[in-house]
Amino acid sequence: MKIFLEFQVLRSPWSIQTLCRLFHQYHRAFAPLNFSDYEAINRCEKEVPEYFNFASDVLDKWSQIEKERKGPSNPALWWINGKGSEVKWSFEELGILSRKAANVLSGPCDLQRGDRVIVILPRIPEWWLLNVACMRTGVIFIPGTTQLTAKDICYRLLTSKAKCIVTTDALAPAVDSVASKCQSLKTKLIVSESSRAKWLNFSNLFKAAPAVHDCVKTRSQDPMAIYFTSGTTGSPKMVEHSYGSFGLGFFLCGRYWMNVTPSDILWNMSDTAWVKAAVGSVFGPWFQGTCVFIHAMPQFDPRAILNTLCTYPVTTLCSAPTSYSMLVQHNITSYTFKALKHCLTGGEPLNPEVMAQWKRQTGLDIYEAYGQTETGMVCANMKGMKIKPGSLGKAATPYDVQIVDENGSILPPGKEGDIAIKISAKRPFTFFNHYLDDPVKTASTIRGNFYITGDRGSMDEDGYIWFMGRSDDVIISSGYRIGPFEIENALIEHPAVAESAVVSSPDPVRGEVVKAFVVLSPSVKSQDPKKLTCELQNHVKKVTAPYKYPRKIEFVQQLPKTIAGKIRRNELRKKEWGHI
Repeated sequence: MKIFLEFQVLRSPWSIQTLCRLFHQYHRAFAPLNFSDYEAINRCEKEVPEYFNFASDVLDKWSQIEKERKGPSNPALWWINGKGSEVKWSFEELGILSRKAANVLSGPCDLQRGDRVIVILPRIPEWWLLNVACMRTGVIFIPGTTQLTAKDICYRLLTSKAKCIVTTDALAPAVDSVASKCQSLKTKLIVSESSRAKWLNFSNLFKAAPAVHDCVKTRSQDPMAIYFTSGTTGSPKMVEHSYGSFGLGFFLCGRYWMNVTPSDILWNMSDTAWVKAAVGSVFGPWFQGTCVFIHAMPQFDPRAILNTLCTYPVTTLCSAPTSYSMLVQHNITSYTFKALKHCLTGGEPLNPEVMAQWKRQTGLDIYEAYGQTETGMVCANMKGMKIKPGSLGKAATPYDVQIVDENGSILPPGKEGDIAIKISAKRPFTFFNHYLDDPVKTASTIRGNFYITGDRGSMDEDGYIWFMGRSDDVIISSGYRIGPFEIENALIEHPAVAESAVVSSPDPVRGEVVKAFVVLSPSVKSQDPKKLTCELQNHVKKVTAPYKYPRKIEFVQQLPKTIAGKIRRNELRKKEWGHI
């Protein structure tokens, strides 16, 4: 009877508040639904509750459910490092430990609601603890990749005015080298077994912290997290998300695209710095009571991944297209996966041939989704949908996705234009709040009644979106979003470089990579091109995050420019991709 009532509510007009009430009332996971149910939901009007906090309204409710259950259940978090170490936390344990972490933030770290903390940690359990602890205290969480350099860290500290930074021994020296320039920085917290001068030690403080903490009451629109995202010009911008856009926005993502339940174990391989980690390693699965599986793996290792899938009962795998490209190059048919049944990808376009190879070798489909740091999931191939290889799928609720022209008019099926989301008078609750401290950038994304994603595509008569390319110069390589301006700035610091232009270049494994066209300084005499290429690549790795370095460099006499003297990157990119 209860299952029948759930079906009836989900097929009728509903609100997120109603969905949450049902979730709490029945103390169980929703029964598996099919795609027709999702389409019915997608047509309904959504309402957002005034107050919402993922830690208290979802995680703590799962903790209550665990207490009332009889028999074993999946852990909330299951972490391994591939060297024999393992951590398993139930939702109840996650609640206790995250409250202790919250007391570290609000106690010794002296962080108040609304303060900002930059967290630069690899895939270790403390990242998840601090993520939840920030929700409990109202502290704004700002993740960063461990590949950041001292210059990158300094920029983020100065721009965000963060009061605290959390990292490990590996990056502590880089923080110390720039800390004196960052007046807002008051506290440095290190996750380490050893102490460091002028740093608070998280491990020591955590052990002594009490496990009782009252979660703050937050409104759905209150700021919860800030993500730095690269653009075509200038330095990375700050994208501010709310408790509603993340905590509530990813509910249906976990339910329909991930298609997970409390009996599933989801392994999302994303770096902790990216929004995809929030989607696939926190909000999406935990809203469903699903176990989040983590492998500490510092570098991508195809054999380690395949062996892990054979050893552990991972039911759902989420990884970048590049990962699948590398995995299919191994003889997957010689591996027997323990429990894998559902595969997901996003972050960059998936090659249809890779999808076909994966299907031939594993018997499993790959469900692709498309989204942005600003919007979360925009469209996807949902479980139960017909997959059209090469397509990004259909619009994801609550979005009305259209292809529009330069005037904001909707284009007919088959016509290429800008991929856009209708906003009308009210922004979708899953949207970011704004680009922090940049109203001009925020306003530039709006064209009439549409938010312009910056990506080009077309829509077929069945409503499937087909990606054509980006309308800007941002490069997405192996899931990393890279702005050309940052690389050009790094190159120009080298004495051998007079001028440079950075664009994307096709790559059979990564989809696309960074390529730099370099005009050498007149002072440079004849030099071995291979040696100079290597020198410039190493220089960029030192100046900015290593993943941004140009994997290809071409030395040219001059760069194409407009009459106004602007570099025509578009011309170089089209030439690189064989479009001219």
